[in-house]
Amino acid sequence: MNTEHIQRSLILIKPDAVDRSLIGEVISRFERAGLKIVGLKLLQATPELARTHYGDFVERYTPKLGAEKANQIMDEMAGFLSSGPIVAMVLEGVEAVANVRRLVGTTYPNESPAGTIRGDYAHVTQAYANVSNITVKNLVHASGNPEEAVVEVGIWFKQDELVEYSPLHEKHTRK
Repeated sequence: MNTEHIQRSLILIKPDAVDRSLIGEVISRFERAGLKIVGLKLLQATPELARTHYGDFVERYTPKLGAEKANQIMDEMAGFLSSGPIVAMVLEGVEAVANVRRLVGTTYPNESPAGTIRGDYAHVTQAYANVSNITVKNLVHASGNPEEAVVEVGIWFKQDELVEYSPLHEKHTRK
């Protein structure tokens, strides 16, 4: 079996999507695209886990925004991610990271095309969030690249929480 292009990606269905009863819709979009769920759980993230998830955000953005603003944004993002139940999910498939990102849409929902999760179900702009002093409610998190996915999966899942199996649709993508 050629596994060179098979990847895993972390997806977090955030509190705004859970509150709006969009869990099933989000999951079905990924399944219909041929991505396999290998890990899935509903949980309430602690603020510490949320901060760990966002990792080096403050370090990366301090030169651009200043330490105070970078820390403020980190606090807002971690606070939102830990504000209610979330669904953590690991998807696997051919070029999974890029395919998940394509299905999710861009970070800012108003810039996401129709047909994407964010484009169809969210509309908050960065400008509105900034003047309203809220975090952008964009429904889901998706790993940004394959290296990030490996780190993120390890933050949210233990190895024994991930399941190996072969759904029927893999006969069309794997030998």
